[in-house]
Amino acid sequence: MNDLLRWCLVGLLAFSGALLPAAAMAQDGDPAAIIQKFGGKQGFDDTEAVIAELAATGEPEVARALRALSAGDLYWRESDEQVFIVTGKGDEVTLRDPLTGAEAGTASSGDLKKVRIKNSIRNAVTGALGSLTLRAADPNVRLRAASTLFSDADPDMLEPIEAALAEETDPGVRARMEEARASAILASDRPAADKAEAAAVLEARGDRESLTMLSRFAAATDDPVARQAAEAAVAGIESNIAFWNQMQNIWYGLSLGSVLLLAAIGLAITFGVMGVINMAHGEMVMLGAYTTFVVQEVIRADAPWLFPWSLAIALPLAFLVSGCVGLVMERGIIRFLYGRPLETLLATFGVSLMLQQAVRTIFGPTNRQVGNPDWMSGAFDIGLMSVTWNRLWIIVFSLVVFAGLLMVLNRTALGLQMRAVTQNRKMASAMGIRTPWVDAMTFALGSGVAGIAGVALSQIDNVSPSLGQGYIIDSFMVVVFGGVGNLWGTLVGAMSLGVLNKFLEPYAGAVLGKIVVLVLIILFIQKRPRGLFAQKGRFVDA
Repeated sequence: MNDLLRWCLVGLLAFSGALLPAAAMAQDGDPAAIIQKFGGKQGFDDTEAVIAELAATGEPEVARALRALSAGDLYWRESDEQVFIVTGKGDEVTLRDPLTGAEAGTASSGDLKKVRIKNSIRNAVTGALGSLTLRAADPNVRLRAASTLFSDADPDMLEPIEAALAEETDPGVRARMEEARASAILASDRPAADKAEAAAVLEARGDRESLTMLSRFAAATDDPVARQAAEAAVAGIESNIAFWNQMQNIWYGLSLGSVLLLAAIGLAITFGVMGVINMAHGEMVMLGAYTTFVVQEVIRADAPWLFPWSLAIALPLAFLVSGCVGLVMERGIIRFLYGRPLETLLATFGVSLMLQQAVRTIFGPTNRQVGNPDWMSGAFDIGLMSVTWNRLWIIVFSLVVFAGLLMVLNRTALGLQMRAVTQNRKMASAMGIRTPWVDAMTFALGSGVAGIAGVALSQIDNVSPSLGQGYIIDSFMVVVFGGVGNLWGTLVGAMSLGVLNKFLEPYAGAVLGKIVVLVLIILFIQKRPRGLFAQKGRFVDA
């Protein structure tokens, strides 16, 4: 009997010995059990080891505990070394399960000890969270994780990245994971051939962050093959960045050109048809901007749900306000000064000062805030070029205004009469066209278009009494360069001067760049006094 009991005991011990390693292994793979290893007094190296162990589980649920650790909210209880997420402040705090987030009672803050962290542990948590989110169900989450790992360039994350890459099916996410893998390879001890391939991947990405990584790697590596590949990739990226810098300058130039087009297109009509040098044209722009301000103030006070439509409401009102002021100017002052350009210039300059002072008296001398609707806010990227929505919409808007004016000039009776007066005022009068009426309507139309320009400029510039003064000289340059009275010339002139300004600014500065442009226009006018697109015909007035 004793022998039988002895053999039974031996068998039981053997069976238990076989089960214990399996149980230990199961416990080692259990995220809840691993999280509890944060409890007790331990060094920073032990904490980082636990983080790596959690990351190796691949379980998204452990992210809650890791984020709490990074935020300093992970504590362990002295009595039993149990680990909790702690919320609340004061003597009594709330305990939560670090894996599920469920409430686990309360405790005295004096009975708890915080899991100590430092910057290297925060970095380890960031890497661990990145590896966990690489396998998230949402592709946007995986994309953000891959982007984070690309910036971290941690060689310890190579295996998780490659494991996630083997399962990834989304092309966009997969491409970003390839880039994250390449950045990690450059920081690892992989062979030179792998690093050369990684350099090629970063060259294909072609941004400034890739350039920084490759430049640092080329300066640090001792392997000639890897260095040569990195230097070739650096040269390729620099060429790519230079190309996109030029594209960005062209975009900025087109953006500036659209602003100049809006400011100058009304002046092109009045100057071309009437020959009037209207120094108050900038104030018509300013009145349009202040009309936008008033409309938005009324909407904010009485109908805030209409704010996304505030610009659409302000457009016709700005046209009417500026157009009416222009009509009063023409009927009250300018019609008595035709044929006397110096007196007209002085009179309109005086009107300009009066309008500025009137606006200062009504609205004050300080800048006024005009808000951007949501659809005009933000930006997006094309390659390495940033495109803001407000500038893009202003370009579209300027082209729409240009097309509308072309239609008015070519498809309406007023446009026909305006073109007749432009080509030969005396003959048009002899044919029965009421030239004074055409002059009045033309001046009102040009002023109204300037008011519309003010609505657009209020989205990118300060709305102040001196708003129009910043555009009046540039507007005259655009009109003279493009050809007086020619809308196509105004379009080409505005875009050309805008792009030229933006290419000169990096080398000469903003002020000197404008001076250079002015000198170039003066030289150009010596060769072509009528501008790029001069009016043609036997009876064009000199």
